[in-house]
Amino acid sequence: MTVGARDGAPRQRRDARRNRELLLEAAHEVFTEQGLDAPLDVIARRAGVGNATLYRHFPTRAALVDAVFRDSLTGTMDAGERARRAPDAWAGLTAYLDAVFSTLAADRGSNDLMTTHLRGVGSLEAVHEHNRWTVDALLSRLRDEGTVRADVTTEDVLFGLAALGRAVPALTAATTTRPTEGAAPGAAAAAPPDAWRRPLALFLAGLRTAPVAGPLPVPALTAAELGEVLRELGPHRTRAGDRAPGA
Repeated sequence: MTVGARDGAPRQRRDARRNRELLLEAAHEVFTEQGLDAPLDVIARRAGVGNATLYRHFPTRAALVDAVFRDSLTGTMDAGERARRAPDAWAGLTAYLDAVFSTLAADRGSNDLMTTHLRGVGSLEAVHEHNRWTVDALLSRLRDEGTVRADVTTEDVLFGLAALGRAVPALTAATTTRPTEGAAPGAAAAAPPDAWRRPLALFLAGLRTAPVAGPLPVPALTAAELGEVLRELGPHRTRAGDRAPGA
C-alpha cells in the first residue's frame, strides 16, 4: 500500500499538469474564436475533461483568462516600454499602437480583454495602467512639441482607441478574403488582418495640430465589406463554432 501510494501521487501530479495544459490550450482556441464570454463547458469538452476538472484548476473565469493571456499582456507592456524610450514621440506612439492593434486583430479573446474591463484579472489591471502611463507620457511630449492639439487628453485618446479596437475583429472578418495586391484578376487570397490601419490613421490625424500629407494606409472598405462589419458588430453575430460547415 505504501509503495502504491508513492507511485500514485507522481502520476496524479502528471495527470493534473497535463489537464491544466489541455485546458489552457483549449481555452485559448475557444476565446480566440468566440471571445471571453464563450461557455466554459465548451472549453472543458474541447480539452477532453469534465467541468469539475476545469473548476478545480481555474475556480473562476477571471483565473482562466489570466492564465491564458498573461504572456501576451506582457508583450504589450514591453512594447509600451520601447515606445516611451523612443527619441521621436510620434514614432513611438504609432509604433506602440501598431503593436497593440496587431494583438487586438490576432484573436477575439485578446480584443475582449484589452478593450473592456474584467474584474479579477491581475495582469490585465497592470497592463491597463501601463497603457495609460504610456499614452499619457507620449501625449505630454507631443503637446510640448506642439505636434498634437493642446486640448487632447489621455482619456480622449484611450476612449477613441477602445472604441476603434472593439471593431477590429469585425474589420478583420470582413476583409480577410480581399484579393492580394498584384494577384491575378479574379484570384483571392487571405490578406493580412490590417484593415484597422486606415481608421486608426484617420483617428491619429485628428489629434495633430497640422495635417500630414500622404495616402491613407490600406484600401477603403467596400459597401459590401461595411455591411459585413456592421453585421459582425451586432448582437446577432454568429459565433465561429456555431457556423454551418463551409460557412
